[in-house]
Parts: sequence; structure tokens; C-alpha cells
Amino acid sequence: MLQRIQKMDFMIVAVLIMLMLISVSSIYSVTIGTDLEGHHMKMLIYYIVGFLAFFCMSLLDFRLLIKYARYIYLAGLALLVFVMFFGADINGSKGWIKFGTSLSLQPAEMFKLVLIIFLTYILIRKNKPQLSFIRDVIPVGLLAFLPFVLVMGINDLGNALSYVVILVGLLWIGNLKFLHALIGLVLVAAVVLGGSQAYIHYHDQIKEYLGNGSRAHWMSRLDPWLVPDKATTDAIYHTKNAKLAIASGGLSGEGFMQGTSVQSDRVPYTYSDSIFAQIAEEFGFVGSSILLLLYFVLIHRMILIALECRDRAGPLLIVGMVAMFLYQIFENIGMFIGLMPLTGITLPFISFGGTSLVINMASLGVVMSVKFYGQEIDDDLLEPNSFKVVAKVNQARNISDYH
Repeated sequence: MLQRIQKMDFMIVAVLIMLMLISVSSIYSVTIGTDLEGHHMKMLIYYIVGFLAFFCMSLLDFRLLIKYARYIYLAGLALLVFVMFFGADINGSKGWIKFGTSLSLQPAEMFKLVLIIFLTYILIRKNKPQLSFIRDVIPVGLLAFLPFVLVMGINDLGNALSYVVILVGLLWIGNLKFLHALIGLVLVAAVVLGGSQAYIHYHDQIKEYLGNGSRAHWMSRLDPWLVPDKATTDAIYHTKNAKLAIASGGLSGEGFMQGTSVQSDRVPYTYSDSIFAQIAEEFGFVGSSILLLLYFVLIHRMILIALECRDRAGPLLIVGMVAMFLYQIFENIGMFIGLMPLTGITLPFISFGGTSLVINMASLGVVMSVKFYGQEIDDDLLEPNSFKVVAKVNQARNISDYH
């Protein structure tokens, strides 16, 4: 065990500690003296649990996760089905399993890691120099589409979209043909642009069709992004005030606990989804840049570990997690500066939330496990096809090792 610990990437640990300090202090700033006072201490406890998950997953051989990926996937789907029928409704999303009055679990957050593990298992089983669209891409896509539908059924658009991003990232490193990737990119662009124009043009008809049902709140998320002139005052309130808070931060910010908008409750959920508005207003461009720099260092270290790994599954796992983190960062910040629609997605390692934090920390634990165990290859295993991204530095493990 001591040898494993000596191989640990302490730069990642240092970044996590700095992100913890930013998170706890930011939550303290916007909750002290309110009904949410004490949430910073809860977040500190979540971080303690998260570091335990990080170290436990680091010491667990990641190949065991691949070996039992089918059962992990089925258990994850069972939780999603359970929460669809028996989940607690919070902020319009029926995606929580409540344990008493203080503890809750969000299966959709957990399933991001589950999906990465399972898709990695499927792709290494195929063990092909290039993926066939009919025999490979479509079946893999359907395996990701099933949880996507379940999570959309509980009105969690943010996490559902993360499954799509994870799928795309893993297909890309899994040797998707360039032509197929290009066609897919064109189709996605056409759907997004066409869908946006259709939404703008048929806005009134869509609003009438949805009525006041459970899907009506989607329009309050899309209207401020696509048709701000038609958005209701309530719908535009969140993003408008968040933009004002970010803009008022200027270069160096208004000072800790001095943010005009975030301290006056004009920006909703500043301790959770909107925490970037607090950082930008109170610490300005400098503080926001430091946060983004920490994310950059974290992603960079993850990629280096992937490039050094000699086992085929390791780079796939890490690329899936990189895709997950990049999507969450871009979506969370982008929705408050007008680049993305408003979704209930957290800012990784910063926003208040136990399930999100612990899963993110466990994911990094898997990355560290790849660093610990990714160099171990048995001599009697055949060398399968390598991946494009790691072709010069990776030797692969025969798929039979995972059965």
C-alpha cells in the first residue's frame, strides 16, 4: 500500500484541497445569517466523505470495476427506475431518494460514473481497430440512450445531456471512424440549429401544447436562452441577475461577503448551481480565472495519467471522466453568461451537494487507480489493438482479463 501511495499524483490532491477551500468559503459567504447557515460545515463533511471515497477507489484495482461492469450498470438502471416512481420532487426534478430529513441520494448523478465504467467495458470487449456504425456505434448508443430516457423522465435535463457527452467522448477514443464522427457532428449541428429555429418560430404553439404540465418548466429554461423577449419575468429572473452579478465583479471583485447581488438574494441558489456568480462578483475576473486554472490543471493531470497507462481500459475511463467534467464546467458557467440554457447542473467540486461531490471524488479515485495499476500487464496476454490517442505510449491488455 505504501508503494501505491508514493505513486499518487499529489498535484491532483493539492488541486482538490484548493477547490475544497474555495467551495466551503463561497458557501459560507452566501449562507451565513440565512436559513441555510451551516451548509458550509455540511459541505466540509461531504468533502471528508469524498476524500475517503477518493482514497478507497484509488486503492481498488480499476480492472475489478470493468470486470463487474454489467452488474454495476444493472444496479444503476434499477435505481433510476426506482426514483422515477418513488423519488422525491426537488425543484421540478423527481430525482432524489430521501433518507429521513437530512440525507438524500441522486441516482442520476451516480449513473454518470456507472455509464463510464459500463461503456468502457463494452468498448474493450469489441477490441477493434475501428468501430462499425451498425454493429458497434448503434448498440453502444442504445445502451446510453436507455438511462438518458429514464433521466429525462424525471425532468433532469442537465444530467441526461451529460450521458450524451460521455458517450461521444468514449466513442471518439474508442476508434470511431472519422467519416462517422464528421457525419455525427453535422447531424448534431443540424438538429441543434434546426431545433432552435423551430422552437423560436413555433414558440407559442409549443407553449400551448405543453400547457401547465410537468414539462412546462422546460420552457422557462429555454426561453431566456433562445427567446428572451418572450420569456416571463420569473423565467428570466435567474439568468438576468446572475449576469449582472458576474459583470459587477469587474477585475478584482467586490470583496469577500460583499457581493451586492449575491448577498441580497437576488441570485437564486448561490450556494449550489449559481455559485459561480458568487465567485465572479466577490472575487472578480481574477478569482474566476484562478478557478478555471485549477480545473485546467486537474484535467491536464488526468490526461497525462491516461497517456502513461499501458492498460487499454484506463485511457477510456479517464476520457469519459474528462468529458463529464468539461461538460459540467462549460454548462454551469455557460448558462449564466448566456452561452447555454439553464439546467440544474452543479459546478464540479464547488457547488453544494453531497452526491455530486462524492461521485466526482470517487471518479478521480478511479483515475488514481489507473495510475497505480495501469502499468501492470501480464506477459502471457496478447497485445490487442491500441487506441489512436495513446498509440505511442500504450500497450493494451487482452480483453479476456476482464471476464
